[in-house]
Amino acid sequence: MELKKLRGVILAGLALIGVVASIFLAKNLIDNKAAAVAPARKIVKEVLVQKAVNGPVTISVPAQGLVTAKRRIEIFSEVQGVFRMGAQLFRTGQSYRSNEILLQIDAAEYLANVKSSRTNLYNQIAGILPDIRLDFSKEYPTWLAFLNAINVDKNLPDMPEMSDENLKLFVSGRGVLGAYYSVKNLEQRLSKYQVRAPFNGVLTEALVTEGTLVRSGQKLGEFIQPGLYELMVSIPKSYALKLNQGATVSLSNMEGNETFTGKVVRLNAKVDPSTQTTAVTIEINDPNLYEGVYLKAILEGNTLQNAISLPRALISEANTVFAVENNTLKAIQVTPLHYSEGQVVVAGIPEGLEILAKPLLGAYEGMTVNPIR
Repeated sequence: MELKKLRGVILAGLALIGVVASIFLAKNLIDNKAAAVAPARKIVKEVLVQKAVNGPVTISVPAQGLVTAKRRIEIFSEVQGVFRMGAQLFRTGQSYRSNEILLQIDAAEYLANVKSSRTNLYNQIAGILPDIRLDFSKEYPTWLAFLNAINVDKNLPDMPEMSDENLKLFVSGRGVLGAYYSVKNLEQRLSKYQVRAPFNGVLTEALVTEGTLVRSGQKLGEFIQPGLYELMVSIPKSYALKLNQGATVSLSNMEGNETFTGKVVRLNAKVDPSTQTTAVTIEINDPNLYEGVYLKAILEGNTLQNAISLPRALISEANTVFAVENNTLKAIQVTPLHYSEGQVVVAGIPEGLEILAKPLLGAYEGMTVNPIR
């Protein structure tokens, strides 16, 4: 019996010791965890600020397009014949001066027909001269001089003016007027066998060579005046309203290593219904430019007064910007005036007010910050 009692006492003591040890261990763990967790500190973010400076802001509109020659013609043949060699070869890159022959087509057969018609007219006028001398003696010297001026190898001189209606009826009745204008019509067509340069320029496309049989209506080439070009760009209709004709335009190639200057010469009054854009034509006078080059343009529009240009990331959807007053963020309501790629022009910021220069992630009104000026 005493052994059983002793065993019970020992077990009870061990249980008590285990409970005490558990309580002591739990207390140590709690104390250690409390010591490991440091008290939270308030973090104040640093922000870059700038002073608002209101003033005139010129609207800039980016665009790009293809350069084309301002003065260019497509050469077509209005007659048929064999293409003959001229003073210069009809080749791409060949330059010509104004009124110089670009190309000529064999007109020997047609020229003979023209000379024959001139001769017939000469004979008709010679046949009516005796009647003019008798019935219209005052007009006889004029018509005699006209007859003597006719040369079968040259274009006809101008027909004498006829103030006397009877003389006009007489000349017309003899078929002279009809014959005269028939010859003038032939001479006009004969001139189409030669194509002359309308201005100083360069042949940029040659589709025929000497000896080719040219047909009426066939395209023969293209001719441009180098140095004077146009660039047509499409911009949103809202931007077009802010552009002025004659405005200076800054241009650059797609690589950005060449710059040019142009001016707005035409603003299309029609808006493309599918894209809601309108065409703007820019004139460029530069001998170092070539047709077919792509250029980027920065068009300067109207100038907005008492405004400031800011990065679009600084403007919230509610049209507010954050200002810094007493190290605290404050939302300021603004009025957007113009949006462009990456920038927005706004009004309504008090002059000299410190505003954020860079967007702050998680910013809110009343947030404490450390401004860096």
